[in-house]
Amino acid sequence: MIEFSTTRHNPLIDPFLHTWSWQIPLYLFLGGLVAGMMIISGYFLFSGRYKETNCSCYYLPRMSFLLISLGMLFLFFDLEHKQFVWRLYTTFQITSPMSWGAWILLLVYPVLLANMLLRISEKFGEKYPFLKNISEKMNSHHILIRNIGVINMLVGGVLGMYTGILLSSLGARPLWNTSILWLLFLVSGLSGAAAFVHLIAKNVHERELLAKSDNGFLIIELFVIAMMFIGMLTNSRAHKEAAMLLLSGPFAASFWVLVIGLGIVIPLILQLLAVSHKIHHTPVAPILVIIGGIILRFVIVYAGEFSHWSRLITFK
Repeated sequence: MIEFSTTRHNPLIDPFLHTWSWQIPLYLFLGGLVAGMMIISGYFLFSGRYKETNCSCYYLPRMSFLLISLGMLFLFFDLEHKQFVWRLYTTFQITSPMSWGAWILLLVYPVLLANMLLRISEKFGEKYPFLKNISEKMNSHHILIRNIGVINMLVGGVLGMYTGILLSSLGARPLWNTSILWLLFLVSGLSGAAAFVHLIAKNVHERELLAKSDNGFLIIELFVIAMMFIGMLTNSRAHKEAAMLLLSGPFAASFWVLVIGLGIVIPLILQLLAVSHKIHHTPVAPILVIIGGIILRFVIVYAGEFSHWSRLITFK
């Protein structure tokens, strides 16, 4: 882990010079995004929207498959002993968050594959007729499709929670050591996924539904952030100092302007106006939500690395 000395440092630059660079925040963002996409896709399957030919539940699994693979590649790049990564799958340690994460990530793939089999392209079906037969049999059992939807929502929820639990389990960093971080990352992942699907959805009703849903997620995210700060400010002095890193310290500008302002408040206002039909739907709002979600992970990771139990940090 990174240890900062008491000499002069710029906390916004130093993390880039150490082992925690860009891989972990992007891995956490992609994990949360895929989790949200799995929940949305699963909900559409469960609610019967799969009967619509242009339902996003048919192409989201393919995108999720690529994005989670990219996220795992980022995680692999960050590992110090890459040649031993296979050992994670030779055992299961119930008290190890990394062990849980390794198996959760492995479970995501068959669930996504089951969803992908519901819609096989004609060219792919001609090349692999047995997959086409499997797809046809699956589509003839509506209860099976609903169950696949439920499993997608469950696994997606676990994956979204895990991205926050991974950090909160590291008690040496007061900013991460909060029991509500998993909820923040889960809601942020859902918000980013809703914004992403809103941006690419081919179905007009889905875009409207996801814009409304994202408004709810953004409001909940603000509430969770407020609860996180209340919990930290009423906790130990180390937690208070860690909270001040975001509230008024060196990470405050990035947090308040880029995460809260551009990533939550402005897109929330735009989407509230759009769903009330006072303005047209614009891609600006979902793009800002996605960018805000990425910056949230960077700020939380870097500020958490800068927070310590051993040395209280004060800013004048």
